[in-house]
Amino acid sequence: MGGKWKGLILFSLGDGPLRFGELRRSVPGISERMLILQLREMENSGLVHREVYHQVPPKVEYSLTEFGHSLNTALAPLGEWGEEHMERIEAIP
Repeated sequence: MGGKWKGLILFSLGDGPLRFGELRRSVPGISERMLILQLREMENSGLVHREVYHQVPPKVEYSLTEFGHSLNTALAPLGEWGEEHMERIEAIP
């Protein structure tokens, strides 16, 4: 669960399933390529479920697995700490 983006992706999926475009908009600054790579890694580690709907146009949704929800719950206090200290964190050179 390393890297800058996985926590943000995890928190974005905490409210429910999202399509790729919705997820990309909910994680500002991430490139399409990086989002794809991070989602693949998270899917391989069992944190994210990828559901493909066979329709026209194709539809893919990403959601958290139970394992992903449990990690999200464990990381929530860290996210709250970050929000409380955001000014100080951003001021670090």
